[in-house]
Amino acid sequence: MSIRRLKVLLLLSVGMWLASACWAAAPAANWVLRDMAGHVHQLSSYRGQWVVVNYWAPWCPPCLEEMPELVTFYDAYAKKQVMVLGVAVQYESEQSVKNFVEDMLVSYPIVLGEAQGKPIARPEVLPTTYIYAPDGTLYKVKRGTLSKQWLETLLKEAAPALK
Repeated sequence: MSIRRLKVLLLLSVGMWLASACWAAAPAANWVLRDMAGHVHQLSSYRGQWVVVNYWAPWCPPCLEEMPELVTFYDAYAKKQVMVLGVAVQYESEQSVKNFVEDMLVSYPIVLGEAQGKPIARPEVLPTTYIYAPDGTLYKVKRGTLSKQWLETLLKEAAPALK
């Protein structure tokens, strides 16, 4: 086998491995999640809306730092075709998450990642946020802390009519 052919095969193998690793970390294309209040959230039911899915953990300082930003963003944009869902992972108990969410005055729905029947794929970095476009496609993945301003800028660039 030629060196050139080996390089092509190696590049294809690495590319397929990277694609599968990224796919495993991303939520499924049409996920169904139940929040702490018992309401079901399905990506396909939010067609026509932007959907922001934020993975966080109670022990994660950057997650706690961005939570008030997400609350402010959700409160400002919930009536403008934008949905925010928080997915709690790596927590001690359901009650500890509930207490935490109440203390932080979180207004958007919170999903318990470990209570969904089958485990939800967890991102490698917390916080991680998946942003879905109104057609249901994954538009952007943000690893690390985000702000209300960052979200607003992203949505205004993607959807100038959204104000």
